[in-house]
Amino acid sequence: MWSTCRKPFLPMPAPELMTPQTPAWPSPRRVVTVDDESIAARYARGCVVLIDDDAEVLSALSARLHFEGYAVETFASARHYLDALDSPKPSFPGPSCLLCDLRMPGMDGLALQRQLQGRDVPPMVLMSGQSLPQDVVTAFHGGAVDFLIKPFEAADLLVAVERALSASAVQQIAAQRQSDAANLVASLTEKELQVILLVVQGKTNPQIMVSLGIALRTVKLHRQRAMEKLGLDSVAALGRFAQDVRW
Repeated sequence: MWSTCRKPFLPMPAPELMTPQTPAWPSPRRVVTVDDESIAARYARGCVVLIDDDAEVLSALSARLHFEGYAVETFASARHYLDALDSPKPSFPGPSCLLCDLRMPGMDGLALQRQLQGRDVPPMVLMSGQSLPQDVVTAFHGGAVDFLIKPFEAADLLVAVERALSASAVQQIAAQRQSDAANLVASLTEKELQVILLVVQGKTNPQIMVSLGIALRTVKLHRQRAMEKLGLDSVAALGRFAQDVRW
């Protein structure tokens, strides 16, 4: 029995929303043919991006994951993956993850992990048959969802992939929610935004009237319109929205 090393997944904090945003994943690919429907179903279940310089490993892992119903994309090096990342193509929607070998010529798995820091990329699972304890620690500190020790059981592979895809789904939902919220904020006029921000700070309508130097009736009008545009019906809902957009 081969072992794996795991840590609990902790969702990363969502970025601040200052302007309308479009989710950072590739633009959606349209289903046109019957074959597209089959491929789209695989992407909906999850896309696993395999990165390994060993062609036999790529082939074996790809076959297994494809058998399990996943979409699979393969790269023979970290550099090839980065090149593809910089030139994204339309893709069917769904969660995704990286399954990357640690020991590769040129840029290895840990170097790729560092290169991807700060970029909107899928959760990563690293794998290696020649890793040191410090490599595992470094991988987890860098945000790896899991670390597989080669050779590993198919069951361990699938558990790691499912964990990473679940993390990806959480990230995508959060990113879409943040994008939607930013677009709602962008629909406010300058005065509506000023008023609603003061409401978030706990200011009363009379206090807002004094702060902005406008009539109380105008304050109430801007407040009502802002709440309607944001799709909110209570101060409690506004508080939750404010947390989403980090006001």
